[in-house]
Amino acid sequence: MIEEFSFGNFWSFKDIQTLKMTAAKIKSFHPSLDIDNVISVNEDVQLLKAKAIYGANASGKSNIIKAIGAFIKTVMESVKDDRALERIMSFELSTETSEKPSFFQIIFRLENTRYRYGFEADAESIKSEWLFSTPNKREQPLFIREEDKIITINQKHFEEGYKSMSLMDGDNNDQIFRNNSLFLSSLASFGFGKLSKRIIQSLSEITIISGLGHSGMYGAAGNALSDAVQKKFILDFLKNADVGIEDLDTVEIASEDIPESWEIEVKNALKKRKIIVSSRTKYNANLESDGLSRFSFGLQESEGTRKMFELSPFIYRSLKEGSTLIIDEFDARFHPLLTKKIVELFNSSQNPNAQIIFITHDTNLLSSELLRRDQIDFVEKDRYGASHLYTLVELKGVRNNASLEKDYIQGKYGAIPFLGDFTTLITLDNA
Repeated sequence: MIEEFSFGNFWSFKDIQTLKMTAAKIKSFHPSLDIDNVISVNEDVQLLKAKAIYGANASGKSNIIKAIGAFIKTVMESVKDDRALERIMSFELSTETSEKPSFFQIIFRLENTRYRYGFEADAESIKSEWLFSTPNKREQPLFIREEDKIITINQKHFEEGYKSMSLMDGDNNDQIFRNNSLFLSSLASFGFGKLSKRIIQSLSEITIISGLGHSGMYGAAGNALSDAVQKKFILDFLKNADVGIEDLDTVEIASEDIPESWEIEVKNALKKRKIIVSSRTKYNANLESDGLSRFSFGLQESEGTRKMFELSPFIYRSLKEGSTLIIDEFDARFHPLLTKKIVELFNSSQNPNAQIIFITHDTNLLSSELLRRDQIDFVEKDRYGASHLYTLVELKGVRNNASLEKDYIQGKYGAIPFLGDFTTLITLDNA
């Protein structure tokens, strides 16, 4: 479970910003939100189940997800991929930052222990790296790295790190610890790096997807149909979304049996001659059920239905495993009532510890009946091109029963576009 993710000097973000998933000590207008919308870690800490991020186009909202993605990819791939750091890009609109490293740090919970892990890096090398743990109330360093040197190592509480240091004294230390490889990732590659492996495994369970979809999501959803439990969840999800689908199947089909209208899907998307077939109720002249009609799902269903299908197994996994799901373009191709239902699903008392973070323009979700004020973030660019992230609860004078959607559209919270007069784009030639 994520408590905080901080990043800075990355893409459109110049200064260090923090995406906070810790619940503020506030009272909502609807008391149920202060119970259902949070995860109680202990008597002092509560985490948010959902976070909505708003802002104008080109404000930098998606760069938050890029930062999380770059952080996770670097942790997962820096040991085996010499080019893993190439996705890191500093803020280029300032001479103060263009030659400095980007900053990444995550605070999360694992097995009742709070960890704080982070690093600074540019596209070529790791500049610093650190790992702290808080098993009780006092934070302790497990290791601190500067450039290629480990300057602090906790021999008692981080034995695997101390053990690896003895290996680095040999002639092959460059194979263990490169300047473009994270120390934590290097430790996880050894059999004795048990804590490092658990930390990396935990971070790898954070799932990032695009609401605009891609072929990999479609294939993953198709594979999920082979599991009876996941298939039931997907079908129930689609039925509750009122799309009219009664059943879904993955069907192997011989080339000579492929209907002409399905040829595009088979050639371009499913070259192994496996197609996903949806079934809908057929009616006779008396409007009575007369069996089922089958359709090529990828070709004949709407883009919105396809998105629901592609998204459903990721929602299932997040809820089942209690992991974090991050979605860009969350509301694309979705009816506002459907996005609201998905947010309600994560905020419900039936969800014990899964989290969802999403980028959206859907102001229908800006409701004090759905979200707490600390569950709503905004992104805004300043006059120098730098993006800033802030939470609604940080703004003074916002009542807990405020008309959030109306006030946002009116610009009371910032993070909206300043639009010009589009009618001036029209020129009429009366000559």
